[in-house]
Amino acid sequence: MIKRNGQSAVAAVNLRLRAFAWLTRRTASVAGKSDAEVIALQSRAVPVNAVTSWLFGAVPAGVEVTDRLVPGPGGEIPVRVYQPPGTVAGETGGRPLVVYFHGGGYVFGSLDLGNWIAGKVAARVGAVVVSVGYRLAPVHPFPAAVEDCYAALAWAADHAAELGATGPAGVMGESAGGTLAAVACLIARDRGGPALRHQALIYPAADMTETDGTAAADPDAAFLSAAEIVAYKRLYLGPDGDPAHPWASPLLAADHSGLPPALIQVGEHDPLREAGKRYAAALRAAGVPVRLTEYVGVPHGFVNFPGLSRAAHQALAEVCAEQSQALGRD
Repeated sequence: MIKRNGQSAVAAVNLRLRAFAWLTRRTASVAGKSDAEVIALQSRAVPVNAVTSWLFGAVPAGVEVTDRLVPGPGGEIPVRVYQPPGTVAGETGGRPLVVYFHGGGYVFGSLDLGNWIAGKVAARVGAVVVSVGYRLAPVHPFPAAVEDCYAALAWAADHAAELGATGPAGVMGESAGGTLAAVACLIARDRGGPALRHQALIYPAADMTETDGTAAADPDAAFLSAAEIVAYKRLYLGPDGDPAHPWASPLLAADHSGLPPALIQVGEHDPLREAGKRYAAALRAAGVPVRLTEYVGVPHGFVNFPGLSRAAHQALAEVCAEQSQALGRD
């Protein structure tokens, strides 16, 4: 279900999502944990089996996946390239390029957990998708993730023809990755490239200085409680990071003009919802075309769990439709 045009709708969070959030919080919550404990959590590998493939989704049939390393400011950056079905080496059919940044609060997340989102975009949009394994906090605090994401975006744009993507380019991301995608657009504008035609921001954290979202968050909110928001900020920014820096809070950038058209998706029960709405308003005020969609009855992170949430499929279908139109695949 989608809420648009100010219509009111209040729906309880899907019970399966709430149950999985409860289990996740008991085993992997960052709230109250030391840096060492968080680093230990990061070392836990997520198994690949029928259950996890159902829960998190998997690469669609026909999409070819290749892992490689690309140069970055702190060493080589792992990326995963998704080639849409029917790709022929060296073809010049104008396939678009989409660079994807995973979520996880700048602390968790991996290339594996982006397989469903990136793979579906490759299959449905016909795009070459490059997923970026940026450095994670707390070992690599702000702005390491930003620097890696922009470096990988620049690399992908420079090597687009080699990748079989000779069409226009866009970026996308969810949660922390949505913020990184927004920031990458700001940097690309300010540095004169790469040229981007679209940005898809799935429940981004647009303002790290805000306190109202944190205060309003249910202490037991699914996947992102008030205590977890505070912990992720501390881990990401470290002792010296400035939450008001536009690379951390794109909403606070001095100028939002000249950015690519955006799709911004938020969840009704997400404490980051209002910041996402404010970012949409800031882009519109600067003359940037924006589509804002609020999904009813879902918490933060719902798109990561297609096995548990029908709304995840609906949201990703909307992303693909918007990208197809913006990147010339309709």
